[in-house]
Amino acid sequence: MSVTLLEQVQCAEPFAVLGWQRIKPDSAVGLVLRVYLPQATQVTAIAATSGKPLGELTAVPGCSGVFELVLAKKRKAEAYYLLVQSGSYQYQLIDPYQFTDEAYYAVHYVTHQPENLYRQLGAQLIRLPFGKSSINATRFAVYAPNASSVSLIGDMNSWDGRVHPMQRTHCGHWVLVVPQVAAGVRYKFEIKDKNGHLLPHKADPMAFYAEQYPSHASLVYDHNHYQWQDSAWRHRKATDPLQSPISIYELQAGSWRRSADNQPLSYRELASELIPYVLDMGYSHIELLPVMEHPFDGSWGYQPLGLFAPTSRLGNPDDFKYFVDKCHQAGIGVILDWVPAHFPEDGHGLARFDGSHLYEYEDPRRGWHPDWNSCIYDYGKDYVRQFLVASALYWLEHFHIDGLRVDAVASMLYWDYSRNEGEWIPNIDGGNHNYEAISFFRWFNREVYSKFPQAMTIAEESTSFPMVSRPVDMGGLGFGFKWNMGWMNDSLRYMSKDPAYRRYHHNDLTFSMVYAYNENFILPLSHDEVVHGKGSLLNKMPGDEWQQAANLRAYYAFMFAHPGKKLNFMGNEFAQGREWNHTQSLDWHLLDYDKHRGMQQLLRDLNQTYRRCPPLYQLDYQQDGFRWLDHQDADHSTLSFLRRDASGDVIYVVCNFTPMPRSNFLLGVEQSGDYEVILNTDSEYYWGSNYSVGTALSSISGSYQGLAQHLCLQLPPLATLYLRKKR
Repeated sequence: MSVTLLEQVQCAEPFAVLGWQRIKPDSAVGLVLRVYLPQATQVTAIAATSGKPLGELTAVPGCSGVFELVLAKKRKAEAYYLLVQSGSYQYQLIDPYQFTDEAYYAVHYVTHQPENLYRQLGAQLIRLPFGKSSINATRFAVYAPNASSVSLIGDMNSWDGRVHPMQRTHCGHWVLVVPQVAAGVRYKFEIKDKNGHLLPHKADPMAFYAEQYPSHASLVYDHNHYQWQDSAWRHRKATDPLQSPISIYELQAGSWRRSADNQPLSYRELASELIPYVLDMGYSHIELLPVMEHPFDGSWGYQPLGLFAPTSRLGNPDDFKYFVDKCHQAGIGVILDWVPAHFPEDGHGLARFDGSHLYEYEDPRRGWHPDWNSCIYDYGKDYVRQFLVASALYWLEHFHIDGLRVDAVASMLYWDYSRNEGEWIPNIDGGNHNYEAISFFRWFNREVYSKFPQAMTIAEESTSFPMVSRPVDMGGLGFGFKWNMGWMNDSLRYMSKDPAYRRYHHNDLTFSMVYAYNENFILPLSHDEVVHGKGSLLNKMPGDEWQQAANLRAYYAFMFAHPGKKLNFMGNEFAQGREWNHTQSLDWHLLDYDKHRGMQQLLRDLNQTYRRCPPLYQLDYQQDGFRWLDHQDADHSTLSFLRRDASGDVIYVVCNFTPMPRSNFLLGVEQSGDYEVILNTDSEYYWGSNYSVGTALSSISGSYQGLAQHLCLQLPPLATLYLRKKR
């Protein structure tokens, strides 16, 4: 191979020309030491073990920057370093091209398991034997099978693509070990496509840490530095999440609360302020909108490019570990939104990474999202599938994450998602299902649950695709849970109606129980419902100020009594009045007012009631856990039902969705005795009217609603009641 390719930055096999080379390939005697140092004027090689000079290298005529030392009698290569003169500046350099075996090691086991990608590729800190000792180094490896050349650029070489050409391997990876590169060093890859055309400098797809605009540089990071303190959480007794109370507080870390100068809180500041709040409110989990590195603030993280790096906007990876660690020490689980559905085409990212459509489908009818103007991963490529599964496992392993909520699953399952006729290509059977994405989800869930049994995966899937949250061996996709978008859309549509017209939409509240046991549902009131002109939940409610708040209180209590785990977006808990804006803090000043304090107190009490009352959660996914008492009273817009746990304990739920109180309202109960109201959304504690439910709640003999006994209640306006038999 001609050394002139080095100067042209077109060398794909630098190990064949640099470092120690045989003078004659078939001879055991005679070595030449060759280096490429474009800025050097003089170079001397020193033996690392003895410290004695091997000799001064001479410049190769016609090849600027190439120096070599011919040792005709030398038989065996040895470790060396270089004394380099560059003008008046002299420095010492350990030549990376003497570490060929160590560089190739990166790709030996990559394809065996998906987690090997983040354990071997990217920038890995290693120790190298060198002379009588060992030295620190970083092993770089990147997948770019269609590139004609790849160079490492960064702080270690003044971003000069000539200095560190990488070695191409037979499997499409490019590798190089660079001594004396430590954590914190910035880097990128300079890639030329198959025709030799220079591409925009690319960030490392496997980078653990990244800078923000304008550099978007990747940084070498040491994952072994942080000392975790969450062993009690990690080794807690396993529980069945399907039978556990799960109440999730969804938030966007950058806008939950901001500093006085409108700066987002750091990961460590969040730990000190958010965790006490979540504990006080009684949530079991928090769910963060994507923290994976993303170039555009306005995407809220849903246009990610760094699937292995928490965003540096709020701190470094150890800061994020600290946040998760503190959550676990407080008994709070952490769920991350994870986005394998699409990625933006920013120049430094994955789009046309090596000049080809390496990560995305080539045909825009499959590889381009019309809704989000972004690229779609090619789920049929083994490397892409492995890359995505590796990302999921990475967050569970390195950051101890408890669950992944997968965004926009429906957009992955259907070729015709948000496309018109002629804008998509059918599958091999002529249908609209993306078999490759379906296969990917099954593999993803198998990998997660086999390697992290206590983790949970959650699908945001907005269609009726069957068996999303059923095991793979039953033909399902394998997710643990699925967001119940049908319940959310129907119930919010109902609640937005004037109570005078709700009688005509009664089915919107009851229809969810027709399919409630088809999936393991989570009931979401997420960020999607309070953005893009939809207004806040409070402002979706009809009526005057009091009625709006009363409607929302009754609705929240209906949600907590309905089968399914719970999710509420930040600000909902105290009735944020305006639509969520990611550039501003929540309106915490609203808690100066009784209405908002009352709403917050209700959510606090709902969480506590929910978590201490097994009938409200234990049999969420079994029909024995729910029974309608009356779901047909459309004329009065009331609902009544019971929830039951495995031991037979019962909680009765009554909802009145009109501003008219109901006198002498009859409710069937199973057992005779005295009953008590354990939650009333009309209570004065919640800014309600405190309408009297009745003082003597003793059962009356006589069958009603199919039960042997009944109660006679005074039903408050726009209210939900929870009742149980006194113990």
